[in-house]
Amino acid sequence: MGVPPLTAFHADESLRRDWFPSAAEGAFMAHAAVSPLPRPAAEALRRFADLGSRHQQECPALWREEREGREAAAALLGAGPDEIALLGPTSLGLNLVAAGLPWRSGDEVVFHADDYPANVYPWRSLEARGVVPVPLRPEAPGVITPDLVEKALTPRTRLVSLATCHYLSGYRIDEAAIGRLLADRGIAFCLDAIQTLGAFPIDLAHVDFLAADSHKWMLGPLGAGVFYVRRDRQEMLRPALTGSWNVQSPEFIAQERIEFMPGARRYEPGTLNLPGIMGMTASLRMLTAWGPAETSRQILAVREVLLEGLRELGFRLLTDATAPEAFADPDRRSGIISVVHPERDATALFRHLGGAGITASLRKTREGQSVLRFSPHAHTTEAEVERVLDTLEYDPNV
Repeated sequence: MGVPPLTAFHADESLRRDWFPSAAEGAFMAHAAVSPLPRPAAEALRRFADLGSRHQQECPALWREEREGREAAAALLGAGPDEIALLGPTSLGLNLVAAGLPWRSGDEVVFHADDYPANVYPWRSLEARGVVPVPLRPEAPGVITPDLVEKALTPRTRLVSLATCHYLSGYRIDEAAIGRLLADRGIAFCLDAIQTLGAFPIDLAHVDFLAADSHKWMLGPLGAGVFYVRRDRQEMLRPALTGSWNVQSPEFIAQERIEFMPGARRYEPGTLNLPGIMGMTASLRMLTAWGPAETSRQILAVREVLLEGLRELGFRLLTDATAPEAFADPDRRSGIISVVHPERDATALFRHLGGAGITASLRKTREGQSVLRFSPHAHTTEAEVERVLDTLEYDPNV
């Protein structure tokens, strides 16, 4: 059976619940956290278990899935398969960049101080090697503009690492404009893409490195992911991990010299997470069939319906107080909506939603403010949005 178009899921609730079993359990609004698996991904995991119980776990059928997964991830990014390593989690890819670049004492690395920790600690840890961390501090979390980046650059800047979308505010950066800015200065650009890959297109024209786990917007399993290294950066980024898979070892005999495998496979030192890759591949096939343009269009459409309803109930975006115009440009919007209410307690609301079968996220800012975060995907329906709004409106604790 082929993948139905997105419109079919919105028109046929039984079809949607068949492909997304979580829809029968409640309204899931937390794809920016850990996504439930769609049926194709769950079936792929079961298929691995079946094949792996009847054959060795590296049987030819599973290696075909690995190849297709690499090709599917490359197609989603608009990259070549030889630029894709099938590695998760996101922090692994980011640490491979931090550990593999030929840093010199005094080099500077620019990052966002209030990004998700996976995209902070690898760069702060470089201080022990003489690298100078340069944290960006925008007016609102994640609102990173090209101008803000440009002001942080110096002749010593070696790398800028940013999230394509901030995990809390939901602000999507202009990676194309920032990438051009950095390329003109010979500065490498690294992306943590976990909050957009699978949901929005990514412009790789001037991106050198990218990492993303599949368990959010790619709708894949935990621990399976994508690590992209641009072809002309692969000699510069030395693999920080070595093993029998990424170093050429004919007949598994260790050699006198270390010669890495060609392409991005040089970053895969040992046995791959084949079950996770199979599940991720199944989800990537679905996302590819929908197409990034239609997927992102639907996410933004449901976002607007939800945000309008939340505003009518007195909620405001986390960024309204400090960066009210942050989302004036539709290209800066994402599937993440983080809101606060001037009179209602976010923790109590989170529990109230959970009791009604609605999964959202509860997060905190550095200042300790509790925030309700909603993150619907392209298959989320307006009926589910109405369920969220009705539940918030008729809170018995208010």
